[in-house]
Amino acid sequence: MKKLPEIVSNAWDNRQDVIVFSTVSADGSPNSIYATCVSKRNENSIVVANNFFKKTIENIRSGSTGSILFLTKDDKSYQIKGRVEYFTEGEIFEEMQRWNPARLPGHGAAVIAVEEVYAGAERLL
Repeated sequence: MKKLPEIVSNAWDNRQDVIVFSTVSADGSPNSIYATCVSKRNENSIVVANNFFKKTIENIRSGSTGSILFLTKDDKSYQIKGRVEYFTEGEIFEEMQRWNPARLPGHGAAVIAVEEVYAGAERLL
């Protein structure tokens, strides 16, 4: 199992509030959304709460991989790519419900497994 490089893990803790979460449809059409309800579950995975997914959930259910793009507060960019799993029950889903704001629906938890990591255009992993 691959892990976030330390520099990216530290950058995540200093990120701006909004990330970009991208998936791809079965026919290859990309889809990107802004997300604010995200958490680094551990050094191997990032969780995005499904509060208002539409195309994103369709893409995940069709087997899409995904990517997360984020900026730090000092405007450095990082991208994490990997396979996406989706949970509507169990430990990961319950964890997401604890940190996802109560005013939002939290339909499910999309988990990106760390497979590739970039700092700008430089591949770190």
